[in-house]
Amino acid sequence: MGKLFVVPTPIGNLQDMTFRAVDVLKSVDLILAEDTRQTAKLLKHFEINTSARSYHLHNEHRATEAIVDQLKSGSTYALVSDAGTPAISDPGYLLSRACVQAGIEVECLPGATAFVPALVQSGIPCDQFQYLGFIPHKKGRQTLFQSLAQEERTTVCYESPHRIVKTLNQLVEFCGADRVLSISREISKLHAESLTNTAENLLKHFENNPPKGEFVLIIAGAKTVLDINELSAT
Repeated sequence: MGKLFVVPTPIGNLQDMTFRAVDVLKSVDLILAEDTRQTAKLLKHFEINTSARSYHLHNEHRATEAIVDQLKSGSTYALVSDAGTPAISDPGYLLSRACVQAGIEVECLPGATAFVPALVQSGIPCDQFQYLGFIPHKKGRQTLFQSLAQEERTTVCYESPHRIVKTLNQLVEFCGADRVLSISREISKLHAESLTNTAENLLKHFENNPPKGEFVLIIAGAKTVLDINELSAT
């Protein structure tokens, strides 16, 4: 049997790449990459000469069986996404599940995931939380916001710059203008920003400041009380 390594890659600053991740990518037989063009930049920077093959949302269903067969025959592969940890709102779950079911060892290295620093630096309780991935565009969206109005745990989700204002409007509508939120964007990059304030104040901020970058949205639980009098989102 071979082995599948799941390897996190930097979400911004290349210095967040671990020494072990570099060593693994150099040692495996093949790298499965969400976008080989994006991964090529990373490989070049760290002088990694291992070949890369595409494995992404549009081919993972048909490619997984063949990859499992190759791993069964003794090959060792690494799976990477464009940024962060594979399978966390990125391709990877199907392959990981298939390997486990086939008795192939899967090892996920520790590393970058956008929502962890966003949650920890938010000041919002992180002892219990639910992770929702990307907020639905249409189907199930209103039902989600209705449930968040009563949710007592911290909620973590991702949102795009094109929909963040719409999402903040709906959070004000369903959860109230005073619900405490934190928004982090461009984590570990040059223009990183993290703001914790009420839904109403954050809505005003992004109505006046065009949203840029991918967003991690942290929503405080319905009964969470935070003193934000000295915080400003402007």
